[in-house]
Amino acid sequence: MTLSFVLFLFLAHLGVGIVFTLVLVGKEAGVKFFRFNAGFAAVLLLVALAMRPEAVRLGTDAQGVALALLLTATGAVLVYWATIGRVLARLRPLWVWTAVLSGGAALVAQGLAAAGDGGLPAVLTAASFVTSAALLGGTSTAMILGHWYLVLPSMDVSLLQSVVRFHIGSTALRILVVAAAVWWGIALAELPGVPFDRYILSIDGVFFWQRVLFGLLGPVVLAYLTWETAKIRSTQSATGILYVDFFTVIVGEVLAKYLLVATSVPV
Repeated sequence: MTLSFVLFLFLAHLGVGIVFTLVLVGKEAGVKFFRFNAGFAAVLLLVALAMRPEAVRLGTDAQGVALALLLTATGAVLVYWATIGRVLARLRPLWVWTAVLSGGAALVAQGLAAAGDGGLPAVLTAASFVTSAALLGGTSTAMILGHWYLVLPSMDVSLLQSVVRFHIGSTALRILVVAAAVWWGIALAELPGVPFDRYILSIDGVFFWQRVLFGLLGPVVLAYLTWETAKIRSTQSATGILYVDFFTVIVGEVLAKYLLVATSVPV
């Protein structure tokens, strides 16, 4: 893998993560909310596909299957976006679930391709990609939904609470996967370069500690603060916290992709 994978993986995972959250928000959020988020996800996926490395091409290997599934998810999101509030709207669940399932399968296939060999590394990498997408998508949608209360002040605060609950759950799962990956990298992995325990204690390890600080510890604190402000129906305060939360998650997940390329450990 090369550094070009960092941007490709980040954009693809953010796009698929937003698709995941489309099924979490009730229809009370309105047609424009779903149209905006579906359009945002489609743009991210299209940019990711346009900027993909040359090594990512259609084929019968895991990387080729992952690309085919990602193309399917992108096409389904585009159709979903085009039919929201328009003709054939009754088929929207078909398109959104096609995008969710094909996008999730694409993440698993990407993980298998990135890990190379099977076994525990492949399982950890696939789990890392899925939880990364869930964390990115949950934070993005929660931030946008919090802002949407300025558009539809009458929306019930339970809509925001449901997405924040998903964000808290995805953060917890992300921490568990990263902890398992760090354990594997230190205790079991036979890495081609510097051993992982020496890497994280070297000067280059600053990227790992920034990844932990911004991408894991930051979202834990900020997700809790968001939940507490949502409980008292202070949606504007919750939205402000979510802006910061989304920034920390972006920094953490970009660094996670970089560390995967640099060390082969899916943190």
